[in-house]
Amino acid sequence: MAANNPYQSYQQNSVNTAPPGELTLMLYNGCLKFIHLAKTAIQEKNISSRNNNLLKAQDIIRELMTTLNPDMDISKSLMPLYDYMHRRLIEANMKSDIHILDEVEEFVTEFRDTWKQVIQINRQKQYGNDSKTL
Repeated sequence: MAANNPYQSYQQNSVNTAPPGELTLMLYNGCLKFIHLAKTAIQEKNISSRNNNLLKAQDIIRELMTTLNPDMDISKSLMPLYDYMHRRLIEANMKSDIHILDEVEEFVTEFRDTWKQVIQINRQKQYGNDSKTL
């Protein structure tokens, strides 16, 4: 039962209480997880697992696309990249192609690492300013 599983409860609380920046980081990490699982499934010739994990990765990319603010210039740059990654995930699924997944993984890793830096810089600004007043 999911309700009695402490790990699932912790995960659900983490998602429900995370600030928006942390949620985006979770999405990137989740996408990478599903890409890795899909690669393993391709190597093991497990079509069902490959398909399920790549569908989850595609869902995450679509979620990232829907959360973009169209009024921001960065969103206009990110949307075509997200769209490209989404199309490549579909292609990787159809062709069982690990090389395509390697390409998408590089993009997602770069986005994730950049996002992580943004969060750290914001925390330093927020808490750095607070510590000066102590």
